[in-house]
Amino acid sequence: MPNNTKMVRVQGLNFQVRDVGDKQPALVFLHYWGGTGRTWDLVIRELAGYHRCIAPDFRGWGGSDKTADGYDLHTQADDVAAIIASLGLSQYILVGQSMGGKIAQILGARRPQGLNGLVLIAPAPPTPMAAPKEQRDAILESYQTPAGVEFALSILTSRQLSPTLRQQVIDDTLGGAPAAKVAWTEAGMTLDITEIVGNINVPTTVIVGDADKVETEPLLSRELGSRISGTEFVVLPGVGHLSPLEAPRELAAAITTAISKIR
Repeated sequence: MPNNTKMVRVQGLNFQVRDVGDKQPALVFLHYWGGTGRTWDLVIRELAGYHRCIAPDFRGWGGSDKTADGYDLHTQADDVAAIIASLGLSQYILVGQSMGGKIAQILGARRPQGLNGLVLIAPAPPTPMAAPKEQRDAILESYQTPAGVEFALSILTSRQLSPTLRQQVIDDTLGGAPAAKVAWTEAGMTLDITEIVGNINVPTTVIVGDADKVETEPLLSRELGSRISGTEFVVLPGVGHLSPLEAPRELAAAITTAISKIR
């Protein structure tokens, strides 16, 4: 493991967690479906001097256990809460992208002690995604081969990734447990959490690229802005769905601005 990673055992599973920096409030980064904690490395590089940065691999992804038999998003929110407790974080902000953004909404709705705010980056909305089963099956199929991931990248990104980052995405995606992949397309995408997101009572910022073909600002404004009181929106020009990889410095700057309003 790299020097900045550790294994944390909670919920009967081992989770690989990146842990960099020491200043509060801590930032807890939650990755997208197909990513891992290292998806956030370039963003963390910009922020670790100002905050303790925690980035777990979700169950079934990266270096975390792939033996779990349950990948429900509420269960994964339990995982995050247990990791936060295990690390002794007393003040923290959840920073979740895509699937990780939906998990952040679930955890935020519980109003856990120590949560100062939410930063949702191109988050999956609380409403079920309007994708028929055939389309969701096709998305799942694309995550089974290098060529399929390359095709997915043509949709997920607007800016060209470096060869190193493209390979990272391919490796992280293909390395996911089959059950973790299936759980998102069969249940996570269609999970309706609209009844709970209104319970979120901390400052919330949504950051989305104007070239995002997966989650758009108008959709997120409608589905989140109407349900979470006081939600602010930031649009990154020329950025697609994978802003932590496409525009890490711009994203880090936007996160910093959002955090400055939370304090």
